[in-house]
Amino acid sequence: MPRKTIDPALHQDTKPSWIKVRLPNDPVFWSTKSMVSDLNLVTVCEEAQCPNRWECWSHGTATFMIAGENCTRACGFCAVKTAKPLPLEEDEPMRVAEATKRMKLKHVVITAVARDDLKDGGAEHFKRTIETVREVNPGIVVEVLVPDFNDKDWALEMVMDAKPEIFNHNLETIERLTPLVRSRAKYWRSLTVLRKAKMMAGGRVATKSGIMLGLGETEEEVFKAMDDLRDHHVTVLTLGQYLRPSEKHLPVVEYIHPDQFARYKEVALEKGFRHVASGPLVRSSYHADDFRPELDLERSDVEDILKEDPSLEQTNDDVKSLIKA
Repeated sequence: MPRKTIDPALHQDTKPSWIKVRLPNDPVFWSTKSMVSDLNLVTVCEEAQCPNRWECWSHGTATFMIAGENCTRACGFCAVKTAKPLPLEEDEPMRVAEATKRMKLKHVVITAVARDDLKDGGAEHFKRTIETVREVNPGIVVEVLVPDFNDKDWALEMVMDAKPEIFNHNLETIERLTPLVRSRAKYWRSLTVLRKAKMMAGGRVATKSGIMLGLGETEEEVFKAMDDLRDHHVTVLTLGQYLRPSEKHLPVVEYIHPDQFARYKEVALEKGFRHVASGPLVRSSYHADDFRPELDLERSDVEDILKEDPSLEQTNDDVKSLIKA
């Protein structure tokens, strides 16, 4: 039976006036591009054709994509190529760390392709990269944007043992559209991964997720996804417009007006998200360094976590110290 997909006849080819990408005119952009090339690094900025890469690189920021540029999944929205991955590069963590040092970053975002070919899904490589970046840049805020590791707790624990300040795993779309949009991923599994990450950190991590709009979702479905994320202790949300990378990808059913993005942000804040980035060109890492994770960790978060698993208070020193604060 052929895989169901969104009707390509629904595609809206003409972009509205608010979908504009500013071309680079800042020498910092070219300096960043040269440095990334010099260290033989991969950035999601280029691989995923992010519309903000000109702006971010001109500010000297980038999101590093580790574990290669070939993904084992074939999501219908993503520009990253699907192919047999190459072996992991042992020196990649140090190269990423060197890049963050050269760029004098205070906040780094580290992501990766899905590596279902590896038993741990690339978790140990994430851990090594986080730890190496911290060795080279003490005090840097580390944000990770991870795949679901096929819901293997022991793999997720590897990443959380490295204590990232921000844990990001994207929901990408609403529940109804997930089977059509995300190859091999599951809506509730992604939510569970986000909750488990918070639990493993004893509440001492900011959890973040993102949703693309314009794939045919309804307003009510977006609100439901927000509620589901809040029920799983997620407090940072990004909302952006889906843009089709090529004719082989899913159609853009609707271009969401900036006023609607503003409304979604207002509703999300009312639902309890503490930081919301919402706009047509917003992506997961857009202005990521605007967010200060230490402001996201409140005593109420830890108390909510302990209600789900009281044993954490006896086993986690970080949790006990925060409860006493």
